[in-house]
Amino acid sequence: MANNFWESIGVNRGVLALSVARMADAIGNSILFILIPLYVAKIPSEIFHFPLPVLVGILISLYGIVNSSIQPFTGALSDKLGRRKLMIQLGLGLMMLGTLGFIPADRFAHLIILRIVQGIGVAITIPASMALMASITKKETRGGSMGTYSMLRMIGFASGPIIGGFLQVHFGFNSAFYAGAGFILLAVILVHFWVKDAPVAATKPPKQRFRVFDRALMSPGVLSAAASTMIMAMAFSMVTTLENEFNTRLGINALGFSIAFSSLMIGRLVLQIPLGRLSDYVGRKPLILGGLILMAPATALLGEVTSMFQLILLRVLQGIAAAGIAAPALAVVADLSKSGGEGRQMSVITMGFGIGMAVGPLIAGLLAVVFFELPFLAGGLLPLVGVWIVYRYMPETIHGKWAVFGEKKRPSSPDDHDRDNIGWEQDARERT
Repeated sequence: MANNFWESIGVNRGVLALSVARMADAIGNSILFILIPLYVAKIPSEIFHFPLPVLVGILISLYGIVNSSIQPFTGALSDKLGRRKLMIQLGLGLMMLGTLGFIPADRFAHLIILRIVQGIGVAITIPASMALMASITKKETRGGSMGTYSMLRMIGFASGPIIGGFLQVHFGFNSAFYAGAGFILLAVILVHFWVKDAPVAATKPPKQRFRVFDRALMSPGVLSAAASTMIMAMAFSMVTTLENEFNTRLGINALGFSIAFSSLMIGRLVLQIPLGRLSDYVGRKPLILGGLILMAPATALLGEVTSMFQLILLRVLQGIAAAGIAAPALAVVADLSKSGGEGRQMSVITMGFGIGMAVGPLIAGLLAVVFFELPFLAGGLLPLVGVWIVYRYMPETIHGKWAVFGEKKRPSSPDDHDRDNIGWEQDARERT
């Protein structure tokens, strides 16, 4: 009975292993978020003579920049080789080595190299993981599968700082680095025993020229899903830059702000799987539109809060909105992906998330110079732009009787199949 329940919401051993692998990456990365500022302060910087906050910002941003910039190439490589599992293990291995490398590191330049290694590792891991998720999940339960994947990732991001802070305080830096590497090693083991590669090379059309940037794979549906994910990440990451301003305005300390900041996870952890599964019935598009609509006021009102309770409430609403966007957006790209192109197509949406997480805090810092409320007003308008993009350009890939935007009739001609990029007959056989 238990197995039937998990299978009914799209969770099989492969999905679970890939989800745990992503959680391990999130734990390892978020452990470093809490440790990097402390670690940089205790080691010399002989080449980079910048203030401490700038050095910390360089290390945190470098990971995202490297990760986002090379994902299209690693996604293309996973499509070319068809060895998704091997690439996931290779990427996780690099991340593990990069985390362990912090133990002997005693110069800031060493940390620069380690963050580049970690960025390359996660850039190898994510597109291959998402491509494999697209291959091993069924369309009928894909929303639930992606919801599980997103939920475990959020658990990793939420628990990593707590684990790292506890270990550093009680046992020192090295214990936290060993723990981060240990979680990643666990993911490597789970992927090795639980995940099976889906054949890719055999399904690719013969004599087709391979391109890293293939315009045929970048359909409006894929790009609109990536845009919605990028806008989501920009909106909920804006508060990061303005921690000091929130603390002063609300009369709270760093602990109070961290509680309010992390409360976004409540909405995501509670609703990520249910909303992802709901998208398997009512369609992907209504959930994404609803999430963007809710994200608009939840972000715009952040500049008006006068108490910690209000800040927590709005962050929870942002988490609910993100739960409505994240899993359905991943699912719709998987629905639209073409065999042999999953790595490149799925890397577009994960790259969008990374760009949003990097750009959101930067925009907030620049606009807050004008006045405090401005970045949140701008951040509240962005989801409305996303609503128009999704409504105008994203096709509905769920065509059941409960789908809100889905059509009752499947495409009946090859032209319809190519235009919608859904692949009713061939892709259904390949993915199931």
